[in-house]
Amino acid sequence: MHMLMAIIKKGWKRYLALPLRLRASFWFLICAFLQRGISVLTTPVFTRLLTAEEYGQYSVFNSWMGIISVFVTLNLSSGVYSQGLVKFSDRRKSFISSMQGLCFTLVVFWTAVYLAFQNFWNRLFSLTTVQMLAMLAMTWSSTVFKFWAVEQRVELNYRKLVVLTLIVSLAKPLVGIVFVMFAKDKVTARILGIFFVELIAYSGLFMVQMMHGKKFFSGYFWVYAARFNLPLIPHYLSTTILNSADRIMISSMVGDAQAGVYSVAYSISQIMGLFNIALLQTFEPWIYQKIKECRTQDIGRVAYIAFLLIAVVNLMLIALAPEVISLFAPTAYHEAVVIIPPVAMSTYFTFLYSFFATFEFYFEKTRYIAAATMVGAALNVALNSIFIRLYGYYAAGYTTLFCYMVFAFCHYMFMRKVCQKKLHGIRVYNVRILLGITVGFMMGGFALLFLYEYPIARFGILAVIGGTCVWQRRKVLDIFCQLKAPKKLNIE
Repeated sequence: MHMLMAIIKKGWKRYLALPLRLRASFWFLICAFLQRGISVLTTPVFTRLLTAEEYGQYSVFNSWMGIISVFVTLNLSSGVYSQGLVKFSDRRKSFISSMQGLCFTLVVFWTAVYLAFQNFWNRLFSLTTVQMLAMLAMTWSSTVFKFWAVEQRVELNYRKLVVLTLIVSLAKPLVGIVFVMFAKDKVTARILGIFFVELIAYSGLFMVQMMHGKKFFSGYFWVYAARFNLPLIPHYLSTTILNSADRIMISSMVGDAQAGVYSVAYSISQIMGLFNIALLQTFEPWIYQKIKECRTQDIGRVAYIAFLLIAVVNLMLIALAPEVISLFAPTAYHEAVVIIPPVAMSTYFTFLYSFFATFEFYFEKTRYIAAATMVGAALNVALNSIFIRLYGYYAAGYTTLFCYMVFAFCHYMFMRKVCQKKLHGIRVYNVRILLGITVGFMMGGFALLFLYEYPIARFGILAVIGGTCVWQRRKVLDIFCQLKAPKKLNIE
């Protein structure tokens, strides 16, 4: 007992000795896993409470909500918000409350538009009035939380974020299970379970930030946000389409059941997207600071370790795909195992492109961002319409991978163009290193796909990957120790 206490005490001292940003990054990663991880972990419950058709309908609802939220909120919690917290650091509270005010105004306006023509919108999206109103309310509540969460991350205040995330992440599936079990319309019950939890949990955050900032309307901040984000609407919309169009198209072209099967595989593949989110939320302010200080040469060597980490984590998921599918869903869903590798590989390219797009965001080259995303989305819709008809819904996973590769390449080329104009042509990343990591990752991913019938070989490769991660853990920790909290920036 004394030995155990000594080990715990020693571990606690080491934890406290870690830099604040490293501790915060760890807890932000935990938050990301709680938000999506618990939802994914409860998938086996809902795949058994809902039929494949019902699960597909619920997934299509989420896909439509992602698309509609871009128009309703202008995606104010992304892009302009992160930059604004740094740019207006001396007026941060006022900026935050004014963004909350703008978002609330937009949601009220679009709710009025919906109510004026609700029959038209219901037919267009194949949703009921209750589902549409819940969607609009959830669009607002989730954006409120994102505003608050980004503020906590920028200021490295992780304790409150962890507590609230844990409570909400547990409440959503628990309430959802109760609602679904006792409802006839199980799809609407699943939606309302999330709606009530978010509304209760996040409404208070809106009031807190409004009281701190004391500014519902700011002509300067509202115009700044609109000018920044409106040109990005094609980008955000295209990104959402790139993420969601496959499920909507499978539902309309093949059926709700197939959309449900695909959605389960897609959700499992996106587990590793949690690492993307957590790491990006840590890296983004740091990259902005390095660009500001004209020290972009520091970015590459840190980014390569991050790319390798994301590649390794995705390979581990791909290696375990057959076992994960068996755990998460009944046999009706097992045929989707071949979708996991390409979609998991897509998450690597989403991480990759974010490191390129940061330069476009910083220098406000919104035309480049929109162009790259629109190319990826248009290509995705076109390829899905062709290959889903030819090869079935499996093809959607592979068209998604190809489109994200094109997407990342476009952003890389636009980043080069920005650096040529704004940073005297500096080469931030070494192309050979980027290609080496990417090609090695893809070869490993497809090799594991062909080894699904040979579990011993897969587990052997997995053991090698795990051992390498343990061996190289110091390098990863050293990288995070370099990510010092960004200094407050003056308004340019």
